[in-house]
Amino acid sequence: MRAHVSMAHESGVNSGTSISAWLQELKEGGGEFRAKLQASDGISGEGFRYTIREISQQPPTWAATARRLEQFTGVAAESLASCRRIVLTGSGSSEYAGHCAAAALEKELGLPVIVAGGGELLLKRRASLAGEPTLTVSVARSGESPESAGVVEALLETEPRTKHLVITCNSEGKLANAFNYDARVRVIDLGPEVNDQSLVMTSSFTNLLLGARFLGWLERPGQFADMVDRLDRAGRRLLSGWPDCLGAWVRGDIRRMVFLASGSRYGACLEASLKLLEMTAGKVATMAETYLGLRHGPMSFIDDHTLVVCFLSSDPLARNYERDLIRELNAKQLGARKLIAGCGDPGAGLCRGEDLIVPYEVPDDTADDDLTVLDAMVAQLLGFHRCLEEGLQPDCPSVTGVISRVVNEFHIYSPVGAVR
Repeated sequence: MRAHVSMAHESGVNSGTSISAWLQELKEGGGEFRAKLQASDGISGEGFRYTIREISQQPPTWAATARRLEQFTGVAAESLASCRRIVLTGSGSSEYAGHCAAAALEKELGLPVIVAGGGELLLKRRASLAGEPTLTVSVARSGESPESAGVVEALLETEPRTKHLVITCNSEGKLANAFNYDARVRVIDLGPEVNDQSLVMTSSFTNLLLGARFLGWLERPGQFADMVDRLDRAGRRLLSGWPDCLGAWVRGDIRRMVFLASGSRYGACLEASLKLLEMTAGKVATMAETYLGLRHGPMSFIDDHTLVVCFLSSDPLARNYERDLIRELNAKQLGARKLIAGCGDPGAGLCRGEDLIVPYEVPDDTADDDLTVLDAMVAQLLGFHRCLEEGLQPDCPSVTGVISRVVNEFHIYSPVGAVR
């Protein structure tokens, strides 16, 4: 059984270091991934220079983002003031960041929080249910996608009691600048360090997710920073000890991947599924599902050429259901092999053959809401390695240009009649 449970304490990782110092620290030592990170400084890194660095830089950027967000506490508080409903919106990975954050925000703020894709709001031209004070939070890497600004523009016209908070990695983007004239729109800029240049979102995704989560911690920013520091340390250990194991696990005659999780971590599954689809240019079919939902038809997707990634909950009740489902997969001999990731020893009694266990180095009672950035990083590493396995370039895996870093311009239509 290739079920690795070592904790990589020997790596000697140091939290609190700068991005450049951390990347230099990570380059030191042996291994395939570290060698590629080293190569990203030179011409041999062409094709993966941006992606490997943007994946690897994440832990220190999380800590930096937590500190940066404290400067926007007033902006966020004013945006939330008097609102009775929150709508998280974005497109693609940005929307999935909302799915990762929504449940936590609902608990922390005591307000209904929903996630609506940018395209959905563009068509509905409504974020509130009945005109009640609503805060629409637009999450965006570049803020240059047509629907990003289109949604805000439409809602400014139709919903005078809806306020807008933009969380973006690009202070120069259209979304961050087009509405300076309207006091209902406020902007949180996460900084250029996390404005990923690769086609796929990696550090942009996890930092945008933390930006959305911060809205629930406005009265305790110090505790938010402490939580993010724990994730920083766990992320560094994950990057120090696991990339080569993940690379070996994802190789071979694989045609499909399934990502399983419960609760807020299902949002990480949506992002993981998209990440593998993008980075393999569709050569690997992917699916995100909940454990309890898999039995209702989607289990038929899993065959002998399918990898199954199981993000195991830290909640005892959810974990019981999840372990039962994994045992059912074992009994039915479904899938080529599994990866089980989570707190503690997540794969205890569940592994067989070439299954892989990835333990997160966080306290066993760490809330699932706080683990989504680690889940996303596991998926990013799998996507990076599988992209190379498919003979593609991680910085731009879409050889024919079917998809691009920023969605191509398309026409934004005015409503054909009065908005009801």
